[in-house]
Amino acid sequence: MSGDVDAAASFYRDLIGFETTFETDWYVSLRLGEFELAILAHDHATVPAGYGGLPRGVIVNLEVSDVDAVHDRVAGAAEVDVVLPLRDEDFGQRHFIVAAPDGVLLDIIQPVAPSEDYAGAYVRA
Repeated sequence: MSGDVDAAASFYRDLIGFETTFETDWYVSLRLGEFELAILAHDHATVPAGYGGLPRGVIVNLEVSDVDAVHDRVAGAAEVDVVLPLRDEDFGQRHFIVAAPDGVLLDIIQPVAPSEDYAGAYVRA
C-alpha cells in the first residue's frame, strides 16, 4: 500500500524498469519479467477497515540476472538512497538495497555460490 501511488509506480518504472499492466489513480499493477507488483492507495475503499496502514518493516527481494548492471544504472540516480552497498554474502547473494517509496526497502539480488557454511541450507529441487 502507498501514500502516493503515482510516485511509487514511477520509482519502480523509471529506476528499475517495470512496465505498467494496469493503472488508475488508486491502483497500479507493474510487471518485470514474471514478477508482478501491485501498488494500492492505502486509503482506498477496497482496503478492509483497520488495514489501511502504510508499509512498515517491508523488504521486497527482486532477483535479477546481472545485479552489477542494475546497480550501475540505479545507484547513480540522484534520487536513489542506497542503504546497503553492493556486496557478496556468504549465504549466496550478490546484492544491494535501496530505500523505495513508502518506507519499503528494495533488495536487488543475484544468486551466487554460497560458502560451505551455507551450502547445506539450500533445498535441492
